[in-house]
Amino acid sequence: MPAATAHLIPPPVEETAPTTRERIVEVAARSFREIGYQKTTVADIARTLKMSPANVYRFFDSKKAINEAVVERVTGEIEGMIAAIADTPKLDAPERLARVITALHTDCRRRWEAHPRVHEMVEAAMSESWSVCQAHVDRIEAVFRRMIEDGVREGSLTVADPKAAAACLHAAIVRYCHPLLVSRQHDTALPPLPTMIAFLLGALGVSGR
Repeated sequence: MPAATAHLIPPPVEETAPTTRERIVEVAARSFREIGYQKTTVADIARTLKMSPANVYRFFDSKKAINEAVVERVTGEIEGMIAAIADTPKLDAPERLARVITALHTDCRRRWEAHPRVHEMVEAAMSESWSVCQAHVDRIEAVFRRMIEDGVREGSLTVADPKAAAACLHAAIVRYCHPLLVSRQHDTALPPLPTMIAFLLGALGVSGR
């Protein structure tokens, strides 16, 4: 190659560590959705990425660690979704609460219907990485607490302990927002979600909705 043109050819771009991690998480998430967490191996993920399992282990020390990253990505999407609803202007707290609960259920159902094996990933996280799940629970409840506190300030809710109320509210809607429960109940969940929302808002001091 002529020396005059050699400098015109850019050097090969080395993939950065964050980019490699993101690719691993993306491939793992797709595999967990399509064939299930239990059937997916680190070797499968490496093969799809055209790299060795040893290279995957440079970034994640176990399949469990990969699953944690996948779950954190999913929970981050969910938390961002409800935070946006919670910040919707010109809506009172009860309306925002109702919309957040409905969105949590709709999102869970959409994910399960699109990828029925998604609950395997969640079950694995609950049994192997509870701290990741607990952090998600805490952040969801923080959003509920913020809306409840807004409602108390604006006079639309009468709650003595917003933190406890947020925890109770979250516990009450688990059957509508857990992938395994949603997949088993499908359209048979009782009471219907609107009925449950009306009941919960009544418990928070709202009437006539």
